[in-house]
Amino acid sequence: MHDRFRQRIAANETALGTCVTFADATVTEALAQTLDFVWIDMEHNPLSLSAVQAHVMAAELAGATALVRVPWNDAVLIKPVLDLGAAGVIVPLIRTADDARRAVAACRYPPEGIRGFGPRRPSHYGRDGGPAYCRAANEKIITIVQIEHAEAVANLDEILAVPGLGGVVVGPNDLSGSMGLMGQPRHPDVLAAAQTVLDKARRAGVPGGMAVGDDPEVLAEWIDRGARWLSMGADFTLLLRAAGQLTARLREHRPRS
Repeated sequence: MHDRFRQRIAANETALGTCVTFADATVTEALAQTLDFVWIDMEHNPLSLSAVQAHVMAAELAGATALVRVPWNDAVLIKPVLDLGAAGVIVPLIRTADDARRAVAACRYPPEGIRGFGPRRPSHYGRDGGPAYCRAANEKIITIVQIEHAEAVANLDEILAVPGLGGVVVGPNDLSGSMGLMGQPRHPDVLAAAQTVLDKARRAGVPGGMAVGDDPEVLAEWIDRGARWLSMGADFTLLLRAAGQLTARLREHRPRS
């Protein structure tokens, strides 16, 4: 399985991806040829497990890393996503180290975790198995937790110390809401909290990421601030940005007489 996400980070480069919200997997097939990873979003979008599996397969064919944001920190929700072949999961609204430990445990077979055995695609439809397979699966699964609450920022040292974390990612909008600044992800206090997350993650050796829209100037700013990976908007925002820019350019055009 290709893992451009970790390859970029290991090379001290920034891994770039976008959020996938449409059900049709052709959007992933098209985008993943350019991106390092896709963030397949089940938290805020009506994606079925069948649709997620199609997106994962499309990402794999294009050589990109398929990460799925699950709706909640629940082993029951995480298990089928891993069994259909996702390279990893993004778990929302983590607040404490215990939350992070539960997310990691849900992604790993015993004795390291509580994941039930039943991989279909990852085991090549039952062709692989046994202790060596389970150990390898535990090592390669990417467990990312989302830091999007002031309580998580306060507990960040303990969260980052949880073994098995593959990364953390700041969610500025929910973080701003938890700080009494809803709808103000660029407020100086929110920016300072996000910077704290990136700085502490770097010192802990955990890749810190940002999900901050599709403005190239803002994204470049977060690379300068130390983000190791970036989710650049979403499929629909990229579509609207391109359509808006092209339309605006042609509205301004005056035919040559």
